[in-house]
Amino acid sequence: MNTNDFDFELPEELIAQTPLENRSESRLLVIDRESGTMQDKHFYDIIDELEPGDALVMNNTRVLPARLFGVKPDTGGHVELLLLKNIEGDKWETLAKPAKRLRVGSKVSFGDGRLVATVTEELEHGGRIVEFEYDGIFLETLESLGEMPLPPYIHEKLEDQERYQTVYAKENGSAAAPTAGLHFTPELLKKIEDKGVNLVELTLHVGLGTFRPVSVDNVDEHEMHSEFYQLSEDAAAKLNEVKANGGRIVAVGTTSIRTLETIGTKFNGEIKADSGWTNIFIKPGYEFKVVDAFSTNFHLPKSTLVMLVSAFAGRDFVLDAYKHAVDEKYRFFSFGDAMFVK
Repeated sequence: MNTNDFDFELPEELIAQTPLENRSESRLLVIDRESGTMQDKHFYDIIDELEPGDALVMNNTRVLPARLFGVKPDTGGHVELLLLKNIEGDKWETLAKPAKRLRVGSKVSFGDGRLVATVTEELEHGGRIVEFEYDGIFLETLESLGEMPLPPYIHEKLEDQERYQTVYAKENGSAAAPTAGLHFTPELLKKIEDKGVNLVELTLHVGLGTFRPVSVDNVDEHEMHSEFYQLSEDAAAKLNEVKANGGRIVAVGTTSIRTLETIGTKFNGEIKADSGWTNIFIKPGYEFKVVDAFSTNFHLPKSTLVMLVSAFAGRDFVLDAYKHAVDEKYRFFSFGDAMFVK
């Protein structure tokens, strides 16, 4: 498979720059792989696609204010760090800009010295392992000094930082939002639950892979970066109960899909409580073991996420759906509209 097989034309004006005032009023393109049909709806209509006894599986990760702007005390040079994942203790994997200024031993000061990073290892593509020094509680320091790490294709300032969090975000640790969940409101989730749908949470902390395009021509040569996931005993028990009773496992977003399919692959199709690191790459040819349907946003051309959706619904059908979305002027990417794939 060639990366260009997952390319499509996308006018720049369709890239959503700001979230809608009401999360659930985004548009929803429902695509049915069995009938090959598409329907234009609104996101609040997702309740009609869910049946009593189904499980709606949501990623409850919370985005850290992970973008830090600091200076090198020795030169006064400005440096930007993007925190990607906590390795251990106060050591973090980061993306640095400009990275060439940061060699092993270099220090960067943030907030007039309230937070100091020392580079301990140089990685490729601008990656740096740093160790932080600070007084007090790290997350509180980060909340006061850091900014929300919006993707590079969003140029508008986000007035309300919580709009880049899902309403059910709990577990700190992501470098980007699981954007398929941004469309849900507490009211919509209550209606879904009242219909008899089981709301189930898991955690996957979104990391480096979100910021890295596919840079190889042959899809099989692309390497995914690892991300931490966790599924609790209670969540696993609920999902197994849903399966046993004939309900569907409906994932919210590609991060939930990757977590569930990682576990399904590890345990030969069974769902068990588990945690660890996953670099699963779901592309056409993959056989789904857990997920029966899902919602997701519209993704970047030639991305691993378009490949994942194509693995489930077929490349030609997915690209036809994307062309329909472009023709109908759907909004794309993080603050854009959604699709429901069944």
